[in-house]
Amino acid sequence: MRILVGQYESFVTEKGRVAVPKKFREILGTDLIVSRWYEGCLVLVSRPEFENLLSKVGFNAKYATKPVRDTDRFILSSAFEVVLDKQGRFVVPKLLRQFANLANETVFLGLGDRIEIWDKTKWVAKEVDIAKEASEILESSVANRQNNEN
Repeated sequence: MRILVGQYESFVTEKGRVAVPKKFREILGTDLIVSRWYEGCLVLVSRPEFENLLSKVGFNAKYATKPVRDTDRFILSSAFEVVLDKQGRFVVPKLLRQFANLANETVFLGLGDRIEIWDKTKWVAKEVDIAKEASEILESSVANRQNNEN
């Protein structure tokens, strides 16, 4: 399986249309799912990967707990099936454009098995925060892995 990596800028048109970067289209295909995601961005995945993604966030846990039900409501109620046109574009539904504050410049982030779509201004601010904490996050991650191996 090829992984999605990198970040690419795009624009949202007045009609809400956005072009998926070619490298991502080559991996994902044209039948996709777009939905709300965490921290004010959107997630874009292939149909098969959407099922995998749902299992990772607790879907199919038989509605056992409020957090599971709320996660289902958050993601599934805002999921839309989209098909890319010949230029690799799709219309981002108004609900999702409003949620992610997508009005003009956007950034597509390849994150292994999924793409996040961010408003560029929000992403730049988020990236600064991540960079400030990167050393601490990496050190904590390495320490956790070492503890799990022992």
